[in-house]
Amino acid sequence: MDNQAEVRDFLRTRRDRITPEQAGIIAGGRRRLPGLRREEVAMLAGMSSDYYAKMERGNLSGVSPEVLDALARALRLDDAETEHLHDLARAANPSPSRRRSRPAQSTIRPSLQRFLDAITGAPAWIVDQRADILATNPLARALLAPLLEDPDARNNSARFIFLSPAARTFYPQWERAADASAANLRTAAGRNPRDKALTDLIGELAARSDAFSSRWTAHDVRLHRSGTKHIHHPDVGDLEFVYEGVELPDHPGWMMYAYTSAAGSPTEERVKLLGSLAATHADVRATTLALQPGDQDTLTEG
Repeated sequence: MDNQAEVRDFLRTRRDRITPEQAGIIAGGRRRLPGLRREEVAMLAGMSSDYYAKMERGNLSGVSPEVLDALARALRLDDAETEHLHDLARAANPSPSRRRSRPAQSTIRPSLQRFLDAITGAPAWIVDQRADILATNPLARALLAPLLEDPDARNNSARFIFLSPAARTFYPQWERAADASAANLRTAAGRNPRDKALTDLIGELAARSDAFSSRWTAHDVRLHRSGTKHIHHPDVGDLEFVYEGVELPDHPGWMMYAYTSAAGSPTEERVKLLGSLAATHADVRATTLALQPGDQDTLTEG
């Protein structure tokens, strides 16, 4: 990805969204655009207009963390946006002494899978920075079945959201889910601009989905660590969850999510039903696999 273009567009879109009134600036005369002018951002950040103009042209070479933080305050960036700005600066200033990053992994340790399976009261799963679902517990497999079994998704939640028609039913608040998905990928791209698989995924989504393209050009980012999620499951109906996400330090970019519901709520009862249905289906599959071909013929004839 073009770092200078990323920096330029990110700073411009953040500047354009802030009005002089929001920044406490008295705007005299007519203005062609509602956002702040470059010189106004520079004044608020305590830097020269020329220096900020250089930054907004996409050049973050040599910019200190302190200057980035001052700029973040001037542009009223939230935590995710501030972190993204620092990520873009790190990409523009690669350290020659930095150790080569480990290649992305997709193999789950058996002990980590056992940990997931030990979570029996809530759907829990692990996802990487590209939104690939790497591992699930049984409840999550049942909950995410429409996604995991969708040929357009290929085990990837971003593909499911933007390329599968089923996603608009599965996510009743689809617009919100789509906003979050695009922002998550933008955040990941800032952290890992040289991840070819991530870049290929973004290119695929941009080429095949106008809904993704429009969100991608907005340059929104977010930290996907907690929140609420509404799901309509084909087997048990509407579900409302609170989710928590935990980063896995041994695997940069991996997150473990757990979806919980209020005690005594309809969602809690429906999740229990979903678990029962999943267990029943698993028993039927196990029984079918255990039967010999002749036994299956006998059952069919009977």
